[in-house]
Amino acid sequence: MAFDAGHTADTIREAWQKASSFLRERGTSEPERSAELLLQHALGIGKSEFLLRLNDPFPPEKRESYSALIERRAQGEPVQYITGEQEFYALPFRVTSDVLIPRPETELLVEQIIAAGRKLWPDGNPLVADIGCGSGAIAVAIAVQCPKWRVTATDISLGALEVAKGNAALNGAGERVAFYHGDLLEAYIRNRIAIDILVSNPPYVESGEIPHLMPEVRLHEPALALDGGTDGLDFYRRILRQTEQLVRPPALIGFELGFGQAERVAEMVRSCGFWNEIRIVEDYAGIKRHVIGLQKI
Repeated sequence: MAFDAGHTADTIREAWQKASSFLRERGTSEPERSAELLLQHALGIGKSEFLLRLNDPFPPEKRESYSALIERRAQGEPVQYITGEQEFYALPFRVTSDVLIPRPETELLVEQIIAAGRKLWPDGNPLVADIGCGSGAIAVAIAVQCPKWRVTATDISLGALEVAKGNAALNGAGERVAFYHGDLLEAYIRNRIAIDILVSNPPYVESGEIPHLMPEVRLHEPALALDGGTDGLDFYRRILRQTEQLVRPPALIGFELGFGQAERVAEMVRSCGFWNEIRIVEDYAGIKRHVIGLQKI
């Protein structure tokens, strides 16, 4: 049964409630939140105005467009791909099916890198490399927060790089983030670029787990950015091997990783012998989500 947002007598609240019920019946995750975000998008309003206008009549000219948005969500498409946007680190980002949707836990990685970087270079301008940048969320957030830092980013996907470049421009950092096309650290090795800070949220899902991911992830987010090999750790191994070919090892390195991978990745970082201090950082749910390596400079 197709969704119909309702007739002209419906209020905005009633349209939202109908959409929420429809999505719930279809087994959609976060039905109320999805219906709300898509209604805000359809009406072109933010959260505050949405709450103020709940009892206003639902605009009849929005009936068809809102119904279409809800149908897409009911079929499993993530809200962020439907609206084309996602907030990250209090900044607006455009997202397409070429990139992963930025997650809140990655904001913590940015916080850790900025805090450690400011201690290592209190008055300096370290060069940051965001490896496998996707939407550019990490690189752009760092560039906005640390305008004196030199920020670079790389991705093997040309589609992802276009999205990332657009997001840098959208957030006023278009002239301050340099983008390179290539596989992991290849561009830095080839061009003899000395990296001070290396940060990455690489693919870390075990190949055998890909078919078991939630449909909205498995069917819509790019497999290139998900599949981390047999044990999910292929990209950590490759990145760490490539650091040996750099002009010098980065003084600060930070990874995001999957559930249950922290100790293994921390040991990989430790075994390289480049970093004196290894930290494992838990996310807001208490999951060991990031590994940070620092060296004395």
